[in-house]
Amino acid sequence: MSNTPWLGDTCSLVEAFRSRDRSPVEELQATYDAIDASDLNAFCYTARDQAMEAARTADVTLAFGGVPVGVKELDNVTGWPATEACVVLADEISDFTDVQLERVVTRGGAVLAGLTTASEFGGVNVTRTVLHGATLNPWNKERTPGGSSGGTAAAVSGGLITIATGGDGGGSIRIPAGFTGLFGLKATFGRIPRAPRTPIGNMTVTIGCLTRSVRDTARWFDVCNGYDARDQFSLPRTDGWERELGTHIESLRGLRVVVVPDWGGAVVSPAMWDVLETAATDLIATAGMIRVDGIDTSLPSMGAAWAISGGIGTYRQLASHWPGCADVLTPEIRHGMRTTIERYGLDAQVKIEERRMELNERMAAIFSDVDFVMTASNPDVAFEAEGPLPSVFGGLGAGVANNGRLTFPANLHGNPAVSVPAGTVDGLPVGLQIVGRHYAEQALLDASLLMERTQPWPLVAPGVAGK
Repeated sequence: MSNTPWLGDTCSLVEAFRSRDRSPVEELQATYDAIDASDLNAFCYTARDQAMEAARTADVTLAFGGVPVGVKELDNVTGWPATEACVVLADEISDFTDVQLERVVTRGGAVLAGLTTASEFGGVNVTRTVLHGATLNPWNKERTPGGSSGGTAAAVSGGLITIATGGDGGGSIRIPAGFTGLFGLKATFGRIPRAPRTPIGNMTVTIGCLTRSVRDTARWFDVCNGYDARDQFSLPRTDGWERELGTHIESLRGLRVVVVPDWGGAVVSPAMWDVLETAATDLIATAGMIRVDGIDTSLPSMGAAWAISGGIGTYRQLASHWPGCADVLTPEIRHGMRTTIERYGLDAQVKIEERRMELNERMAAIFSDVDFVMTASNPDVAFEAEGPLPSVFGGLGAGVANNGRLTFPANLHGNPAVSVPAGTVDGLPVGLQIVGRHYAEQALLDASLLMERTQPWPLVAPGVAGK
């Protein structure tokens, strides 16, 4: 029996279960042993008795049969903490399970191992809260794994677990994927229902996972996608995500690509952009795609509108505690609450809708000229684990105004985007973001698969395999 969790991808772990080279019970125990020994602060809750019973009875013929799955702290499982990573809600317990998790258990046979840490209310791209402290990046423990799915990223990249859930309302899958060398897909809005009790909000959030391989993500969407009547914006089910993976690579030939260093008005680290542009150029050449220049990729500024409209959801959960709770919130959420209260109203709503309409028009125009936009997932490499959000270059990220500018557009327009590991700068991973048209996930996955084959990335952070 190995006391080390599986360091390959999730699909290969399932194969090991089926060949009886490893058992779900062995893997789960190794996972918990690793969590106990870890200083990453990636998990904030484990359901050990419940999970071990599920591992003992796991059906390994299913897609994720017996696989321990980490659950992002902002997701819901009946009987588990429902804190929103906020100390104000520290005693809340969920009385329902999200449909994504129901499906990965009932259809996929997965074992829910515990909750991975997240940023407070998912509102910022650093996972550091009053409730749990700072989560650390396994590539460099002085740096953040990003947010809001930071615990998920740290756990998967740090060798604790092979797969865990994530959500992306402004980049919260792609940002941590980029910071920790993982693969992350933000799907077309509605691919996986957010049911039950679906909050409509500003209609930017999609859910999914962070993984070590493209095929793991494809399998996840095979299991979890599809309409649910409790989420009226969820899309009809589509099959064949994993089965068709790689079968459309030839169809990438001739696709038009624009490579943009300043997407959304962001300022990207020159050192990082050198790495990303090389990766993009290599992928375009290998796939036979066509790089086009001279395309107007300018977008209206949406950062403030995104933040204010998103802050309404936070206000809904904290209104009965405000302002008494202000001093126990993270600085970013405290500021966001005050800004939303001060600035949101009819005039603000009109302005938000006008800006969003303008962005939709611009995104539609851009994607009438090109099939893919290639850009960065983050302005720079991961910054300090405790924050604050960086304000200068120098290996610690780009300016605070940059945070999210690269990722917001796909959330607001609702189209799919991936972050693909593309190399390192100063020993830290960087991610190439590829944005596609609505419903173009298969093309994005095949482009990512081609990059995985020709520019392979480490499945876990350096040093993890030697532990």
